[in-house]
Amino acid sequence: MPSPLRRYAVFYFCFYAALGAYTPYVARFVDYLGFSGLVAGGMLGLWYASRIVAPPLWSRLVAQSPRPGLWLLAGCVLASLGFASFGAVASVTDLFAAMLFFGAFYNAVMPQFEAMTLGAIAGETEGYGRLRVWGSVGFLVVAGSYGALLDAWGEAWFVGATLPWFALMVWAAWPFRNEARSGAATGTVRVAMRELWNRPGTRPLLLLALLVQAGFGAFYVFYTLHLRANGHDGLAVGLLWMVGVFAEIVLFWWAPGLIRRHGVHALMALCLGLTVARWIVVALFPASMALMVAAQLTHALGFALFHACLMQRMAALFPGHEASAGQGLLYGFSSGLGGVVGALLAAVLWEWRGGVAAFLGGAALTAAGLGLHLLRRTEPRPNAAKPAAP
Repeated sequence: MPSPLRRYAVFYFCFYAALGAYTPYVARFVDYLGFSGLVAGGMLGLWYASRIVAPPLWSRLVAQSPRPGLWLLAGCVLASLGFASFGAVASVTDLFAAMLFFGAFYNAVMPQFEAMTLGAIAGETEGYGRLRVWGSVGFLVVAGSYGALLDAWGEAWFVGATLPWFALMVWAAWPFRNEARSGAATGTVRVAMRELWNRPGTRPLLLLALLVQAGFGAFYVFYTLHLRANGHDGLAVGLLWMVGVFAEIVLFWWAPGLIRRHGVHALMALCLGLTVARWIVVALFPASMALMVAAQLTHALGFALFHACLMQRMAALFPGHEASAGQGLLYGFSSGLGGVVGALLAAVLWEWRGGVAAFLGGAALTAAGLGLHLLRRTEPRPNAAKPAAP
């Protein structure tokens, strides 16, 4: 990896290491506080709702600033303070307020950083996966260890044990504090969001990303609780998270070659089909460690390869100074709204029939995404110099 790009890899590592403590185990923390599955779903719904509002507003502020790196650092500091506030919650209102504050800033900075990364690699979008893989490494290190740690220390330590990773995220953002716009992008750049929204290919791609994100709702909110309810202890849960992320890391590394050989359209169809099967297996056979390992291995395709293909299409749709606005649109509409729909639907289904209903609901949403994708035209095979158009 070229030396100038190492700081990008370090930030991805630290950002997703913090997420590795938060995403798999926050529902366990909420359960420890005595709140219901509906509260956990509502809380995660707010987490995703912050993606609807925060990234577009943040990207507009960043676009008007000659020093976007300073905004990245400020967002990381505020996100860390927001997470620290979880240590003082005493009611549902406190919990939701802490989530809104934390989610607004944590979810705002990554679209900005993704745009900075795409700019740094100068259009060589196939190299994106080999930077983003370090985020998966960070997630693996923490997600794989925190189940056993919480078993040993207790859920009361969730916030305190996670804050050091947020401190490292701030440290990783520090080298970007003086980052200025390149000459071509200096000054105030205004991007017409309506024009981006109406651009051919934008809405189908965002809807597909929404359905996939919604399909992951049960996984992000209830996977840990579902496994624990079916006899798996904290160590086993952590190992299963590790399996999924390790497979993800391998796929991120090999994604450029796969995209060159097979094209984005065919690979996305494969990813979606396997993800439907994954949620069905998790729903119906959660007590089987062997089947859970097999299901987690498909995370390499359902998340890593799908995300690399999605970034390929995003770079083609929103080049140059439009990248930040495009990423904000993706996070807001697809990741944000899709996350809200997925978390709330999963919470309702969890309260109704537990993990079986929640994960079958995720399978149905992903199947709808697969159907939408198959209705789209087959693309020409991309090459190393130019990504395929959507």
